[in-house]
Amino acid sequence: MSAWTCTLSASPVSVPLQQPSNSFTQNSPRKLLSTSSPTSTLIFKNFQQEPTSETPSAASWIDTLRSQVRLNCFKEAIFTYIQMTSEGVRPDNFVFPAVLKAATGLQDLNLGKQIYGAVVKFGYDTTSVTVANSVIHLLGRCGGSIDDVYKVFDRITQRDQVSWNSLINALCKFEKWELALEAFRLMGLDGFEASSFTLVSIALACSNLPRTDGLRLGKQVHGYSLRIDDRRTYTNNALMSMYAKLGRVDDSRAVFELFVDRDIVSWNTIISSFSQNDQFREALDSFRVMIQEEIKPDGVTISSVVPACSHLTLLDVGKEIHCYVLKNDDLIGNSFVDSSLVDMYCNCQQVESGRRVFDSALKRNIGIWNAMLAGYTQNGFFTEALMLFIEMMEFSGLSPNPTTVASVFPACVHCEAFTLKEVIHGYVIKLGFSDEKYVQNALMDLYSRMGKINISKYIFDNMESKDIVSWNTMITGFVVCGYHEDALIMLHEMQTTKRHNDSENNVEFRLKPNSITLMTVLPGCASLVALAKGKEIHAYAIRNALAMDIAVGSALVDMYAKCGCLDIARRVFDSMTMKNVITWNVLIMAYGMHGKGEEALELFRMMVLERKVKPNNVTFIAIFAGCSHSGMVDQGRELFREMKNAYGIEPTADHYACIVDLLGRSGHLEEAYQLVNEMPSKYNKIGAWSSLLGACRIHHNVELGEISARNLFELDPHVASHYVLLSNIYSSAGIWEKANMVRRNMKKVGVRKEPGCSWIELGDEVHKFVAGDASHPQSEQLYGYLETLSEMMKKEGYVPDTSCVLHNVNEDEKENLLCGHSEKLAIAFGILNTPPGTPIRIAKNLRVCNDCHEATKFISKIVKREIIVRDVRRFHHFRNGTCSCGDYW
Repeated sequence: MSAWTCTLSASPVSVPLQQPSNSFTQNSPRKLLSTSSPTSTLIFKNFQQEPTSETPSAASWIDTLRSQVRLNCFKEAIFTYIQMTSEGVRPDNFVFPAVLKAATGLQDLNLGKQIYGAVVKFGYDTTSVTVANSVIHLLGRCGGSIDDVYKVFDRITQRDQVSWNSLINALCKFEKWELALEAFRLMGLDGFEASSFTLVSIALACSNLPRTDGLRLGKQVHGYSLRIDDRRTYTNNALMSMYAKLGRVDDSRAVFELFVDRDIVSWNTIISSFSQNDQFREALDSFRVMIQEEIKPDGVTISSVVPACSHLTLLDVGKEIHCYVLKNDDLIGNSFVDSSLVDMYCNCQQVESGRRVFDSALKRNIGIWNAMLAGYTQNGFFTEALMLFIEMMEFSGLSPNPTTVASVFPACVHCEAFTLKEVIHGYVIKLGFSDEKYVQNALMDLYSRMGKINISKYIFDNMESKDIVSWNTMITGFVVCGYHEDALIMLHEMQTTKRHNDSENNVEFRLKPNSITLMTVLPGCASLVALAKGKEIHAYAIRNALAMDIAVGSALVDMYAKCGCLDIARRVFDSMTMKNVITWNVLIMAYGMHGKGEEALELFRMMVLERKVKPNNVTFIAIFAGCSHSGMVDQGRELFREMKNAYGIEPTADHYACIVDLLGRSGHLEEAYQLVNEMPSKYNKIGAWSSLLGACRIHHNVELGEISARNLFELDPHVASHYVLLSNIYSSAGIWEKANMVRRNMKKVGVRKEPGCSWIELGDEVHKFVAGDASHPQSEQLYGYLETLSEMMKKEGYVPDTSCVLHNVNEDEKENLLCGHSEKLAIAFGILNTPPGTPIRIAKNLRVCNDCHEATKFISKIVKREIIVRDVRRFHHFRNGTCSCGDYW
């Protein structure tokens, strides 16, 4: 027994010993000329056209045949074999390995089986180990059955090292990883030492096991290679790939750095290791070192490094690599390179450039079609995605795969012209993809974005196995549909529920949230003002080296800002080594929401001066909102005038709506009205009219309010807030008849007002309150405390603003109604259930009314607490009887 026999401790699996079936051995040599094999048919035609005038010797035939195989001239080698046998030259144990290798090179299993028939006829299946090894290799490479592999292997009477290597390699081709490891163990028991070829296959098998088992066995394989002093390049390449697939990139890097005979495969392996494990910066660094060491990149290098540019949105670096591709003829036409370039341009929002690469591709395989489809859907070109899908189905001759279908789903959801959206689910079932995990994940996303979260949950619950993408998709679905608490519950279940993997070992494990999970669930924390849960997630991100991820960092900035912790948001922003336009936009918007317009404008100037990131449409929406909340009318006007010429951004309908809000909020109603009328006719004016209607509510302008509402009812009669705002304008002006008429029209159209709702986090739970709420367990205590608080406030000079009660009732009833506003209930709950002196954080789904705003100022002074309220538009920081908004909101 060799020294390494006991190295691996895989569970024993017996290698079956069976006799070859008749189906595999029934073909005679003459059957080689049958039309069942396209290769032999073609060669037979050539054979008929080219008769030979001389009869070479047997040795000459064999030399010619083997020479052709060495030169990879496989069709010519088969042609030579047919000529040779037709001349009566009997093939031997030198001929069969060569001709079997030719059939393997042609990937022609039927041809190989016919040759094996001749092998059996002449008895070389049992007498020549070299021939039998060649047959096993052919079956593994050409898609034969595992039973046939075992039958050939079992008939070998004198197995050698190559026999075992061929068996192990074939089992890996069939993805029978445990059987490959068992064969490795039996090889040792049979007295054969492992070679480099053995170790390469076994490293591959280990990399495809569950992570714990794969690492345990993989390290044993690595240790064995060190003991036998195997320093061959391809062994090290296999070990690097194994560690990378098992998530141990540092170990992969260590192997890479410890050997000197690196080839192009070594560099490709380390670069792809970094890319596949989201270490994109390291992938680019390795690529630069590779160039410095004058190693010429090939197609695999390019298709491995371009995704790093894509994920880091390094468009300029991606363009440099594209230029390199265009200068090297051997890279032009490489479908993997073309697919990665399409993906890179689309991820960098250069969809037209991606389409040019797609159109210029010499060979369009399914991968490049999928890349272009995904690029369209990711960038909102949903109609184009559907048209491209139709083009692919009609003209490409390709059939969609699960990735294709999953890429088309978002287009089906968002394309208005595609009305019967559920039809795509039926199409998926017809294609036979409904049980594909990748497609199930896409279906969950489709239904959640249609608002049918129950169907998404049904698909999720009935999946046989769920991966990290499945959980992330379900969490995203809850967030998209506004079920933020359910999203947080799913996050908890994901980490606490034991799962079984898909392997035969059935090992239990728990999934760990990744960067996608965190960036998905953090907006839920922000929406619920669940600061404690957000901090917990932040701590997890730091522990697992995810906090520096751009998407996670941006989500953390947003979460802290929306929980009222602007200083912490800024610290997270400043600590990020990489920032994209989303990161900048989030903080600019945060400053604006907190009423710090000057700071928002200063941050915008800093962004422009750094020149690392260019402002986009959202940047200007954020800065206009900041100007609006801070009354910075002149600065907002100036930026609006110069945004096209100075920054190359054409104003959109959203930008006009922001400027109308800026002007209207500051009392420039006529100028705002004029701007709406001056908007280009191609723009949708709903946002602008809505901003003007809101301004009319603030400044009690009935005439312009009626004009704005009339236009809104024509454009979109099903938005409740438009009716409510007009009714409020009439009510505050005492025009009760018209206010009631608006409410009657609202009921007639079937539109319902969204009830006011406020929420506050306490411990691990978020408590919600609605106006007049009596369902909370502490309701009686809360209303009693508010009555006591109201008396204390009145002594301090508080006068209830009953104009905020938009019902025609007496003053006492109005005061009682004011007491039950949701934000007051939430504040009372916070005061009664949190330690004295700690800040109280409240969120509300609507605009804070004037009375609650005034009352909260008094409450903050009486209870000596900072009260932070986030309404639908902005933040209010109440401290010592004053508000950060300066009563301008």
